Amino acid sequence: MTFKAEYIWIDGTEPTAKLRSKTKILADGAEPGIWGFDGSSTNQAEGHASDRVLKPVFQCPDPIRGGDDILVLCEVFHIDMTPHESNTRALLRPVAEQFAGQEPVFGIEQEYTFFDGQRPLGFPEGGFPAAQGGYYCGVGADEIFGREIVEKHLDHCLAAGLGISGINAEVMPGQWEFQVGPLSPLEVSDQMWVARWLLYRTAEEFGISATLDPKPVKGDWNGAGAHTNFSTKAMREGYEAIITACESLGEGSKPMDHVKHYGAGIDDRLTGLHETAPWNEYSYGVSDRGASVRIPWQVEQDRKGYIEDRRPNANVDPYVVTRLIVDTCCTALEKAGQV
Repeated sequence: MTFKAEYIWIDGTEPTAKLRSKTKILADGAEPGIWGFDGSSTNQAEGHASDRVLKPVFQCPDPIRGGDDILVLCEVFHIDMTPHESNTRALLRPVAEQFAGQEPVFGIEQEYTFFDGQRPLGFPEGGFPAAQGGYYCGVGADEIFGREIVEKHLDHCLAAGLGISGINAEVMPGQWEFQVGPLSPLEVSDQMWVARWLLYRTAEEFGISATLDPKPVKGDWNGAGAHTNFSTKAMREGYEAIITACESLGEGSKPMDHVKHYGAGIDDRLTGLHETAPWNEYSYGVSDRGASVRIPWQVEQDRKGYIEDRRPNANVDPYVVTRLIVDTCCTALEKAGQV
C-alpha cells in the first residue's frame, strides 16, 4: 500500500515569492525524506546547475485528498545542504531559538481577495459596486461573495490541524480574512504558509483565484494586510513591557528596517488612509487603527497583553516579519530587564 505526500515549498520569485508543490508516492510507514526539484523553473537556480533540495520541516494531514495522505512543507537547500538564498525560514530559526526563553507568540491576520478572472469577486463587469462599508462582516448575497470557498478553506485548515482561530469578511467585496495563532514564531509561519497553500488550492476547485496583492483595487478601497499580533511572557504579565516593545519598533532606523521587508507595494497600501499609517512614519496608540502599531483598548485596561503591528502587507513573508519583530522587541526587552 502507498500514500501521497504533497511537498510544498516557497520559490525564489521576486519581489513576492510564490508557493510551489508536487506529489511523491510513499510506501505505508515511510517518512517523507529529502527530495529534489528543478530550481531553474522556480527562480532558484540556473539551467546549467539546476538541482535544488527539499527538506521537510512540517507536515500535517492532507484535508483535500484525505485518507493517509499528507502535506509536507519544506525548506529549500543547495545540493551541499546549505540554505538557499530564498530560504527565509533558515534565518528565523536561530533568532527564534535565541529568544525562546521570552516565550514570543504571534497571531497573524491574513487578508486576501478573491478574483473571478480579471475583476474582484462581486464586482460587476465594467463598473464598481456600492462603496465599501456594508461588506465588512456582512451577510446576504448582495454583500457577501465567496463564502462557500471561505467555509471550505476553514474546514480544510481545521482538518489539517492548523492553528486557525477565525475568519471574517473584510471591507471590500470579495475580500476576506483568516487568522492563525497564537503560536510560536516558527509554528505560526509554517502554518500560515500551509494555510495559504490550502486557500489557493481550495479556490482553484471553484475556478476562482485568491490574491495577496496589498492594493488589489486602486482608489477609495481598503488594501489587504497581514496585521501581526505579538507578545512575550513579560508583555502578557505587565504593561511596561508593552510600551517597551512599542518604543523599540520606532527607534532609530527600525521603522524603515521593518517596512522595507513588510511586503512589496507597501507604499500603495500604507498611505495614511483606509485605516493605515503612512509607510514612512511611525506611531503607536491605544485603539488607534490609523497608527503603525495598535495597543488594543483591553490591553491598556488590563495593563498586559499584546500589540498589533498593522504595517505588514498581505503578501509579507511570515518568516521575515516574525524574525524582525522578535529580534527588535525581544532585544529591547532584554536590555530593559523585562524578561
